[in-house]
Amino acid sequence: MIEEKKYERRFRKFGIATIAAVFFLIFVGGLVRSTGSGMGCPDWPKCFGQYVPPTNISQLPIDYKIHFAVNGKEIADFDAFKTWTEYVNRLVGVVIGILILLTIVFAYPYLKTQNRKIFWLSFLAFILVGFEGWIGSKVVATDLAVSLISIHMLLALAIVGLLIYTITSSQSFVIEQLQENKWINPLLIFAIFVSIVQIISGTQVREIVDEVAKRIDNRFLWIEELGYVFKFHRSWSVLNLLVSIVLMLQYKKAFDRNSLIYRSGLALILLMAVQAFTGKVLSLFGFPGYLQSVHLTLGSLTAGLQMFIFILVFYKTKKNIV
Repeated sequence: MIEEKKYERRFRKFGIATIAAVFFLIFVGGLVRSTGSGMGCPDWPKCFGQYVPPTNISQLPIDYKIHFAVNGKEIADFDAFKTWTEYVNRLVGVVIGILILLTIVFAYPYLKTQNRKIFWLSFLAFILVGFEGWIGSKVVATDLAVSLISIHMLLALAIVGLLIYTITSSQSFVIEQLQENKWINPLLIFAIFVSIVQIISGTQVREIVDEVAKRIDNRFLWIEELGYVFKFHRSWSVLNLLVSIVLMLQYKKAFDRNSLIYRSGLALILLMAVQAFTGKVLSLFGFPGYLQSVHLTLGSLTAGLQMFIFILVFYKTKKNIV
């Protein structure tokens, strides 16, 4: 086993912290959306023209609804909870930008190695985070355009995938396949396809939920309005879980039970089961806002773990053994 270099260990630990921060941002973003806090700050990058938003309506001008109108429309009544929920979301985004900037700094030693792509991948992640911030500003400017919100979410997952690939590629290891298995690679590719369809259908369900919420106040009537997209998303989640279980059986044959792939596969199935449970609770109890955010975050973690396993299995650099 090759000893891990100091800069590799530092980059890995910092990179994992950055990935965790992005997942936290996804959670907070889901909370913003599910609580209707997206327009809690009607302007960007400031909030009500201030870098630290108000806590009381008395801190705003009398004509604030007109003064901070979006697309010519007066904004809703001031709500301190919604304002600060959105503001915290923005602060977390800024922190992630700083973290990824520091990731570039910690990736600098890789420029002096054959693995210099790590530096450029880190730089690309930083560019994407900046683009994500710009998309966020457009979401506010368009009064929460549903399509832009979905793009905002999918781009966050793309950043997670890029960071996972970058961190994994930076380390000196390889997965030792103990027993040759011709089914793992094609099954894994199919699993990724199924997961992508699940994510896209999930964003469509959220778009429909947002539209239905504008028309119907009674949350328990929403599910009747979601149509075939919701039914497809629910049924497709079963396929997603079944494919992962089949893959888990193949991992059991091909890899040692202490291997990272086998343990990650077990964690993936557990995450999927919990996510499916939260999805069922959502449909039974009228889509409570906080649980929408939990469901979204679990889905993001599931997608991230699937990407991690995919990268491990297909990783070609022959170095250390996990």
